[in-house]
Amino acid sequence: MMQTRLKFAARWAAIGTAVAVLASPAFAQKKYDTGADDKEIKIGHIVPYSGPASSYGVIGKTIQAYLDKVNAEGGINGRKVKLISLDDAYNPSKTVEQARKLVEEEEVLAVFNPLGTPPNSAIHKYMNAKKMPQLFVATGATKWGDPKNFPWTMGWQPPYQAESKIYAAHLLETKPNAKIAILYQNDDYGKDYLKGDLRGDRPNG
Repeated sequence: MMQTRLKFAARWAAIGTAVAVLASPAFAQKKYDTGADDKEIKIGHIVPYSGPASSYGVIGKTIQAYLDKVNAEGGINGRKVKLISLDDAYNPSKTVEQARKLVEEEEVLAVFNPLGTPPNSAIHKYMNAKKMPQLFVATGATKWGDPKNFPWTMGWQPPYQAESKIYAAHLLETKPNAKIAILYQNDDYGKDYLKGDLRGDRPNG
């Protein structure tokens, strides 16, 4: 429950921050990058509306509802925000396809809040090669904090390692003699949780 509340609050903070950035004086000038003009700002988004992780589709619907409110109130500096939200079914190969569509066909200004560690990993190098902002990535993997090698990618969620370290510390405090087994997903997502579990505050170090 705490994890859910933290992630929900963080998502709204990310949306608000993104809107604030887009509303800054730099965006009010007459020189625009691809995806923005005097009337419209096009933002891309990728989330699973179908497949085993389709419950996360509510994120895309919530972002759209918020931007509908922004647009109804006049938009950003008089420009409407057009969200192009595509379904990848939490399938990395589909994520690549949808990212290419957003970048090369829709010509969005940025891809905002794409969800999932495996899906974002699949487009990580492509987005940076295209110099396309991959902003507020919706995953807490530590790999997103690498501005030297991937300057166009920015994470935002509390890191999975910190989250699982808290769980491990609580478990060791309340059940110090318990025998603990760990099942983890064998990718960056699962390995970050594993590292956090192994770094939980343990008796005698």
